[in-house]
Amino acid sequence: MSAVLISPVELREALPDKRVRLLDVRWALGDPDGPQHYLDGHIPGAVFVDMETELAAPPSPARGRHPLPDIAQLQRCARSWGIRNGDPVVVYDATGGMAAARAWWLLRWAGIADVRILDGGLPGWTNSGDELATGTEPDPEPGDVELSPGHLKVIDADAAARWRGVLLDARAGERYRGEIEPIDPRAGHIPGAISAPTAENLDANGRFRAPAELRDRFAGFTAEPVAVYCGSGVTAAHQVAALAVVGIEAALYPGSWSQWSNDPKRPVATGS
Repeated sequence: MSAVLISPVELREALPDKRVRLLDVRWALGDPDGPQHYLDGHIPGAVFVDMETELAAPPSPARGRHPLPDIAQLQRCARSWGIRNGDPVVVYDATGGMAAARAWWLLRWAGIADVRILDGGLPGWTNSGDELATGTEPDPEPGDVELSPGHLKVIDADAAARWRGVLLDARAGERYRGEIEPIDPRAGHIPGAISAPTAENLDANGRFRAPAELRDRFAGFTAEPVAVYCGSGVTAAHQVAALAVVGIEAALYPGSWSQWSNDPKRPVATGS
């Protein structure tokens, strides 16, 4: 299994290799200003990647808020980012990898072997004393990467309904319990799912917890198949990444709660 994370120091040492492709994936629910954040300051050489239009297909009740994009469209985007066959890719954001993990997962799923999440993201980079660039970057030379789907495990709603292993709900605990639901039509969780909020993968500095801590967090999941969902298949990718750090290969349910809760035939559980 390829390494999942790269530290700011390791990235600084790798950047002289012009084959390293650096993607800025800043996005957060309720914050549409990722492009402006990029212009205000980004790691030199990074290309901005738009979550809504480049890392997802258009939303629909039937497929969820961030469906997987068509592989041909994803390949066109990846080539526009300058990715060539065999290039290593580093992805980052400013929210502990919550958005960048979607790019990590999607590119790994599409067959790019070496994709890393910058541990600590943009704050980790600046806290290490590294500088930012502002404004736009020259358009990268178009890449020639060839993508194909299916290199990481995926499940759909039917598979989630009959899952016989561990099904993790990566949303905040109050959403899992059904106490609040800020965006999707029904509150609660998929029956049988276990609450495992993605935020608990991180330490106080926004970095992934040490492997030993993550191993303790996911203790007991190694003997059974693991699948993960969240609200729309974005932060669940962070959970898949954290599990991968400790050698657990988990499946992702891309439609997640935004798809499940829109189907009145699907049961909903509440409480702990």
